Amino acid sequence: MSVNKEIKKVTTNTLQKMKANGEKISMLTAYDFSFAKLFDEAGLEVILVGDSASNVMAGHETTLPITLDQMIYHAQSVIRGTHRALVIVDLPFGSYQGNSEVALASAIRIMKETGAHGLKIEGGEEIEDSVKKIVSAGIPVMGHLGLTPQSIYQFGTYNVRAKEEAEANKLKKDALILQNAGCFGVVLEKIPASLAKEVTESLTIPTIGIGAGGYCDGQVLVMHDMLGINSEFKPRFLRQYLNLAENIKGAVQQYIADVKSNDFPNEKESY
Repeated sequence: MSVNKEIKKVTTNTLQKMKANGEKISMLTAYDFSFAKLFDEAGLEVILVGDSASNVMAGHETTLPITLDQMIYHAQSVIRGTHRALVIVDLPFGSYQGNSEVALASAIRIMKETGAHGLKIEGGEEIEDSVKKIVSAGIPVMGHLGLTPQSIYQFGTYNVRAKEEAEANKLKKDALILQNAGCFGVVLEKIPASLAKEVTESLTIPTIGIGAGGYCDGQVLVMHDMLGINSEFKPRFLRQYLNLAENIKGAVQQYIADVKSNDFPNEKESY
């Protein structure tokens, strides 16, 4: 079913109202025009152009190798397919850490060159200055706490974060710092559901969970995981809605067989 063209665009203000009204926010990643168009027409509120493109689109082991130029390319493609959803773009590793001037320059490039509606940045207190600087330039920023994949070599594991009291306390403090710095929302990744509930209730801005239980104001998944394109990745938090890997392989094998048996193209498919 196509979404009516007259439906109003989703904005950061829309998400704020959804939290206030107790209406859950749906968010998925997308990296190209075709999928963005389908997701937008399906009625998704938020599309994240994730640095997970490094994994699912480019085949890297981590999110670290993807560049700002590559993120801009993916974001441009997604924006061309989107009319209603709010499009948020990840600032990639190395484009903001440790220097708020560099962070602002990266943010401005993404906004000017892609037409996206906002950015997402990983980290808490250590990126406070960058968030403030970007927000002061009129650019919406979403935070990201818990398991922050750009810090994977520091963590050394993709296990659940903030199970210990000290890390949980830091996460709670970081969430408030991000809100006070001007973030319009925050992603909570792979943390205990009880902690996510506490953080969600302590903030006036919406929380989006991934592996953080059902108390968050919304949920996000990587499209390749949720659609079963990436069949190797099966964490507990993932609900797979399709098995496209099998369907696509089956279709391609049928195509190969039809070509080889001279069944395709047939008379009706010829001019």
